[in-house]
Amino acid sequence: MSKQHETYPKKLEKRLLKAEEQCRLNGSKLTLKRKQVLSILLDVKKAISAYELIDIFEDKFQQNMPPMSAYRVLDYLVNLDLAHKINVANKFVACAHIGCENNHDVVQLLFCNQCQNVQEMPVNPSIAESFTNELENSGFQLCSQQIELNCICNSCSDNHQQSQLQHGSLAFTKG
Repeated sequence: MSKQHETYPKKLEKRLLKAEEQCRLNGSKLTLKRKQVLSILLDVKKAISAYELIDIFEDKFQQNMPPMSAYRVLDYLVNLDLAHKINVANKFVACAHIGCENNHDVVQLLFCNQCQNVQEMPVNPSIAESFTNELENSGFQLCSQQIELNCICNSCSDNHQQSQLQHGSLAFTKG
């Protein structure tokens, strides 16, 4: 079976196995609860808050999850680069590159503030180095290797423009 024709459960299981390997390489373990939380993040395919995660977790696994426990698991996943925290929205998303062979030291996260979809893209190393040098020359240092861009995706933008046209109140045009 080709990679393009893999079923979703097989892709999910592969990513979870890669995550377990990543944990092992870092001297830790992907416990059952961590694996369940990561599987939720991989499954929802958009950024969710810790409380949204708790609701999904309790519904899916029929177990109680206190907020402190959810935040501990999310922090663990973020620290091992298995998930990202979208600081601008205080939401979390699974890393798109779990088990990827390429080094993604600096990533940019394009966050649609309407549908909560996130697209993760590596930053060109020469651009990242230039950016870091500019910061240091200005007397600052990076605290995070993640760049967040608060955006609107094309789908939401198109839907908004279509809605505005239907209601006769489109105030701008694309140029």
